[in-house]
Amino acid sequence: MTLLRIVLGLVVILAIGTAAFIGYAWHSRLDPIDPPAKASLDAKLLARGAELAAIGNCNVCHTAPNGEAFAGGLGIPTPFGTIYSTNITPDPETGIGRWSEEAFSRAMRKGVDREGRHLYPAFPYDHFTLVSDEDNRALYAFLMTRKSVSAKSPANQLPFPFNVRMLLAGWKALFFREGPYLPEPGRPAEWNRGRYLAEGLGHCGACHTPRNRLGAEISDQHFAGAEIENWTAYAIDSGSPAPLPWDAESLAFYLRHGWHDRHGVSRGPMAPVTANLGAASEADVKAIAAYVAEVMGRPSKERLAQGEAALAAARQEREAAPLRRTGETGNGAGEAIFVSACQGCHDGRRPPPFGGLNLHLSTAVNAPNAQNIINVTLYGLPAARGEPSAMMPAYRGVLNENQLVALLDYMRERFSRQPAWTDTRERVSSTLRGERKVPVYRMDGTTHAPPETSMRTAPWP
Repeated sequence: MTLLRIVLGLVVILAIGTAAFIGYAWHSRLDPIDPPAKASLDAKLLARGAELAAIGNCNVCHTAPNGEAFAGGLGIPTPFGTIYSTNITPDPETGIGRWSEEAFSRAMRKGVDREGRHLYPAFPYDHFTLVSDEDNRALYAFLMTRKSVSAKSPANQLPFPFNVRMLLAGWKALFFREGPYLPEPGRPAEWNRGRYLAEGLGHCGACHTPRNRLGAEISDQHFAGAEIENWTAYAIDSGSPAPLPWDAESLAFYLRHGWHDRHGVSRGPMAPVTANLGAASEADVKAIAAYVAEVMGRPSKERLAQGEAALAAARQEREAAPLRRTGETGNGAGEAIFVSACQGCHDGRRPPPFGGLNLHLSTAVNAPNAQNIINVTLYGLPAARGEPSAMMPAYRGVLNENQLVALLDYMRERFSRQPAWTDTRERVSSTLRGERKVPVYRMDGTTHAPPETSMRTAPWP
């Protein structure tokens, strides 16, 4: 009898707990609406929405390869399976044309769609929750005036139990804290604006912060760097590997133009970010830069001295080219490849964006791993379409595995004071075999893989 009572008690507790969880996880369906007429929306509101969409990189995730802008269908790989982005054009059947502003704001603020289903955090509502009602209104107006595209996204490829959306309520209980952003008292307005944009709509931490096994950002490693799409998103805290420390001015220039003469050009998933920020207001970009620069912190005297040494080495390299001595590292094979294939652009005589960065100043050469310099060497930096830009040829098919490893080892030893990389050959081998899928972005942020549109180059109203 005692055992039976214990079993019945456990069943009752389980039933109550299940009912409580369902009550917590359940959200009602919001009524559909007729899409608002474009003529009814204020032009200034639409313009502001376009800037905010650029800061949020909405086009990047919501545009499939060779697809229509914002029509979704992009497969986003995660450790749990592939999640496909949704159609956010005003199509009434496959997009958000029947969504009210309330439904849109709920998705941004709570991570719940119009039907009441929990959204996967591949849509970074853990950041978007901070967005203000006013900015959500502008974003909604902008998206509801895009070209309506009938495009149904493929079904997510997620195994059980990750395909059970209600379980996301548990993830939210553990890791999600609903906004909106509250300005920090005593801080300058520009700093608060920058923090609001970087932590909210800009979702910088989504790439630059490592994640735990459940896919949540590790809060005590904020901006400490991570790997995304088999590119390294560098640390943008005090652990930044940049040879020359960043400051607010250099960050603002880089974010707005996609290059800086002492830091190089953006590439990989960062290329669409800087391309889109070219469409944002200068004040907002400066605010983001001011906030990130403070997160990085004031560099120490030792760090500043290292930066000055890197600048001096780059200057000496430039003045000595092309008469630089050989045999300085003992890596004759790597040096021969560098002199014949790389030195002509990277001797520092033609600064970025139309010349190669002197590698004494290269973050990629000084990074904790070689992945970014592997990607750039193999796939190059494709030029922008229809405008002058930086570019670099691809050496995939030109250099074999041994040659590429020798070149990378030479560059690390020659241009960096950091210890040798330990996993270079493994990374080179897996990238050459295609085990590391690497999206290659043009310098305007577009590519044959996501995205195919840029907020900077597209004719936004």
